[in-house]
Amino acid sequence: MPQDPRRVFLFLQGPHGPFFYRLGQMLRTAGAEVWRVGFNAGDRAFWFDRDSYLPFTGTLDMWGDALARLLEDKRVTDVVLYGDTRPIHTEAVRLARARGLTVHVFEEGYMRPYWITYERGGSNGNSRLMQMPLAQIRAHLPPERSEPALPPGTWGDMREHIFYGALYHGFVMFRNRHYRNFTPHRALPASAEFRHYLRRLLGMPAHALERHRATRAVRNGGYPYHLALLQLAHDSAVVCHSPFASQTEFVRLVIEGFVRGAPAHHHLVFKAHPLEDGRTEARRAIRRIAAEHGVAAHVHYIRGGKLARLLDEARSAVTINSTAGQQALWRGIPLKAFGAAVYAHPGLVSGQPLDAFFRDPAPPDGRAYRDFRRYLLSTSQVAGGFYSARARRMLLRRIVDMVLCAQDPYDAIAQATEAPRQQVRLVS
Repeated sequence: MPQDPRRVFLFLQGPHGPFFYRLGQMLRTAGAEVWRVGFNAGDRAFWFDRDSYLPFTGTLDMWGDALARLLEDKRVTDVVLYGDTRPIHTEAVRLARARGLTVHVFEEGYMRPYWITYERGGSNGNSRLMQMPLAQIRAHLPPERSEPALPPGTWGDMREHIFYGALYHGFVMFRNRHYRNFTPHRALPASAEFRHYLRRLLGMPAHALERHRATRAVRNGGYPYHLALLQLAHDSAVVCHSPFASQTEFVRLVIEGFVRGAPAHHHLVFKAHPLEDGRTEARRAIRRIAAEHGVAAHVHYIRGGKLARLLDEARSAVTINSTAGQQALWRGIPLKAFGAAVYAHPGLVSGQPLDAFFRDPAPPDGRAYRDFRRYLLSTSQVAGGFYSARARRMLLRRIVDMVLCAQDPYDAIAQATEAPRQQVRLVS
């Protein structure tokens, strides 16, 4: 199908690795013009076409004017980015909206790791989903022809994710002399990021053994337990879309609620994010606060790894706004969420005070969650991944058509589900 030759895509920062470059190649094959702005040597390393690469070497306060000129000079119609909260992307979204351009936002999946998220205009707390009541979502469900897809038990590209993260920050650390004004969107310098990724990669075997032992101890303990789902302290979902200034605040709130509400024989298990690299002292804070409240023997910490084995036997789960909360909802496990999350609808997450939640947690509406999940899988959640070659191939087979589509996924499904109703009204 021929494409409009006036489509001009400007790529900004993407996930670590070659995904953005492969997507740009396919868009160019479809007839579009493609450009990429790079802000450091890591961006440059993974964009292999030098003719379409545009280095930005200025300071952050120069970015807005430079981007405005670039949008005009290249006659850009579409801006593509990964995550919408880092400063360069926030400014890009603002300028693009003011010009009526389409903003394509990629993110890790709301039901990761088997899917990625593709939306327009914003993601997470800025997603259009945040403004959609559950009744509207359910009204636009497509016909249910089969059971919603389940992720395979062995899926994931965590090792490749960590590898590309280490490689990216290695380029920034050792080859960034042409980008001396580059300012990372996170507080840590590139050298520290590189060390964390490298340590995480090298420590995977030892961490896996530690995790296996800790998980087995909890599952074999014979006591009822509640799960607290920790997130990366520097993740945008925590920094931009949560009520907490630090993860330690969340830890303290959860432990105090557990002490007030949970029966004396219950336990509390903090589960770290799979990419936790030790840059924050979550484990130390958990031990200290649990000891302050006299519940150290009832509070546990498990490093990363898969969540399913722990969730299967948990009484409840609490989180700031982790996407892992959806794994609890899928299993019908009561869930309490404190931050902005696309799944935080009444009937899905509990509105109980925390102590009452630990005492007698209200379960989610299973049918409503299945409908919500089916809506996500029919719109913004795309099977595949950014990091492994196999996952990228799967993702690219679908995502290129979605990017080129005139409608965003939510508008497309609304139109498709409303059309039959309009025809019925005309007949009557």
